[in-house]
Amino acid sequence: MDYRFSGFSYYAKATSLTPEYYQTLLDHYWRRSGTTLYRPDQLHACCVHYTLRLDSTQFKPTRDQRQTINRFNKLLTGDAYTKEAARLQPRTREQAKKRDSEFDLIERVHEAEYDSLQVPPEPAHVFTVTLEHDDFTEEKYIVYENYQRVVHKEQPADITRRGFQRFLCESPVQRKTITTADGKEQRLGSFHQCYRLDGKLVAIGVLDLLPHCVSAVYFLYHESIHKYAPGKLGAIREIALAREGGYRYWYPGFYIHTCPKMRYKMDYTPQYILDPETLAWDLMDKRVTDLLDKQQYLSLSKEKPDSPGDNGSEEAAEKTTAGNALAKEDPMDESDDDDNDTFLFNTGMPGVMSLDEIRSLDQMDHLKLRIDGSGMLFETGDLVAWQRQDVGASGCLKAGIAELVAALGPELLEDLVVDFWNPHL
Repeated sequence: MDYRFSGFSYYAKATSLTPEYYQTLLDHYWRRSGTTLYRPDQLHACCVHYTLRLDSTQFKPTRDQRQTINRFNKLLTGDAYTKEAARLQPRTREQAKKRDSEFDLIERVHEAEYDSLQVPPEPAHVFTVTLEHDDFTEEKYIVYENYQRVVHKEQPADITRRGFQRFLCESPVQRKTITTADGKEQRLGSFHQCYRLDGKLVAIGVLDLLPHCVSAVYFLYHESIHKYAPGKLGAIREIALAREGGYRYWYPGFYIHTCPKMRYKMDYTPQYILDPETLAWDLMDKRVTDLLDKQQYLSLSKEKPDSPGDNGSEEAAEKTTAGNALAKEDPMDESDDDDNDTFLFNTGMPGVMSLDEIRSLDQMDHLKLRIDGSGMLFETGDLVAWQRQDVGASGCLKAGIAELVAALGPELLEDLVVDFWNPHL
């Protein structure tokens, strides 16, 4: 295990996470990039990261968002299809009136998909959207290469298949299908939402489907569809998936208020912001954005005591993770930064446990460890050096595990396995 802290993020390598466990990690300010989990230090970072979520059941698309969907649907079906379909399957007066006066989000996002159309007649374009495993394919890599080169202006030499696979095709979040309380099947885990136009893959939404949210990891598209506002279409479709699939919330990823490229996330409302210190959710209204305009770090628990919130935090279960505890500005940057190494407990990072809290934690001697390939699990108290070491002695094994525990919080310890053996880390 390697422990470093540079004042930007604390991170750990993960081998396996249940969707329930990762849901709770998200609600504790963690996020993943590939198999790397990281928790930003909002108090000391130059660009402060905040966790946001949108309640899909309350989402009402703006006029511009509705027009974007309608224009794209019209392009897909074409005028000839629209006219012929109106002749063959005419709407009743009531249906036409309802369509003109109401915007059904679920209905509209599926409206022009080929499987939703009545054929004949044939539409101008065949459009399909499928939820697929997050496996690497050459078809997906072609879209990734084009997006990174054209949209992000990366040099071709810096765009690799291994980079794509590591970043967007390797996830520790387990896939499974459950039956919800209302008897519906719900898919959980990491997926690629694949958009195909006339048989060609043109966009991919990298998603983590969790018990209480659709978490957007990354969205990429081919330059050939840039004029159709694919980012906007993808966000709206993911929100619709959160509502239709019973996940409820849409997590758009970290938000940096000072970054102009992230302001688009504020176009989707209502959103809630996670307090870095109390982990309570507060409505992201004008009062909050005004505060963010004035101050870089914001904990609403330190502002007005009557701040509006939707303080819902879900409990989680099982996980297996490796506690590689490093911290960097970029979680994908594996370069050394020894000069900036700092003991987590000396940083003042918000929302982490103190040394006194760690010392009073009975679970510290009973954390599960994997140290070989036998399948057997051991406890921290079984280690020969454990009782001799102190959690406050930076650099020793016990202090390193204490940092991981402090960054996770006591709610996540019961099913934690610290992995010293996994050869893939």
